Amino acid sequence: MTARVLMVQGTASHVGKSILVAALCRIFRQDGYKVAPFKAQNMASSYILADGNEIGGIQAVQAEAAGVQPSVYMNPILLKPVGDSRSEVVLLGKPHATMSAVDYYAAKDELWPLVANALERLTSEYDIVVIEGAGGCAEINLADSEIVNMRVARYARAPVLLVSDIERGGVFASLIGTMELLKPEERSLVKAFIINKFRGDIDILKPGLRMLEQRTGIPVAGVIPWFNHIYFPEEDSLGQEHPHPGGITEMAEHDKLAELVHSSIDMDFIYQITGLKEAVQK
Repeated sequence: MTARVLMVQGTASHVGKSILVAALCRIFRQDGYKVAPFKAQNMASSYILADGNEIGGIQAVQAEAAGVQPSVYMNPILLKPVGDSRSEVVLLGKPHATMSAVDYYAAKDELWPLVANALERLTSEYDIVVIEGAGGCAEINLADSEIVNMRVARYARAPVLLVSDIERGGVFASLIGTMELLKPEERSLVKAFIINKFRGDIDILKPGLRMLEQRTGIPVAGVIPWFNHIYFPEEDSLGQEHPHPGGITEMAEHDKLAELVHSSIDMDFIYQITGLKEAVQK
């Protein structure tokens, strides 16, 4: 791999991984870097590319934020649910088979080279690749077969930002519990926590942040506030037959999201853990 990599994983689904990846892609783009998003496997509605191939809709949004054309390499495996625990499996943009969950998990070792090759392709073309995990990264019943979270991080030697959603409560238990369930070599890849969807007085939160850092030895790199003034499309709203002629999201919305996230997280620390500035001399 020639590019730098950064991975965003979560303690659960819907904690804000996709939004954070989009924001980071935009920030890196604004700072003059050539950046691409990547998600090994996504269960989502599809976005039809200009060549007729399909990827997950959110990866198309993230590519838009990065200012680059979306590519099948950004989402090599797309799962389109068809009901009764079955999904249409789309590989590198093309329909492959309809499989049950059992059959799909049995095939994951065969699919891993597809994931690795797609990531290698992106890292040969970009300065940095921002990788998104799926669901919670410490699902111990899936640990031996998953190809979208820590297996990708280990392969890419990616520093990981672990994101959790405070709006639903239990954020500290979620972060500490996730760290406890990860293997030691996986815990070593987690470089910082990000707390998302915070409402209220940050001073009331600070004692908990200090206790979290003391308990885990992992710094909190940011607290992102809850917002409703920025449009970010829901995954299910992105399925379509043809790309939107003017793009999926107004670029001004990407810029507003990037500004909010940039002001909420420690980007100097993010640059430090990626080594991007040292690796790419602009």
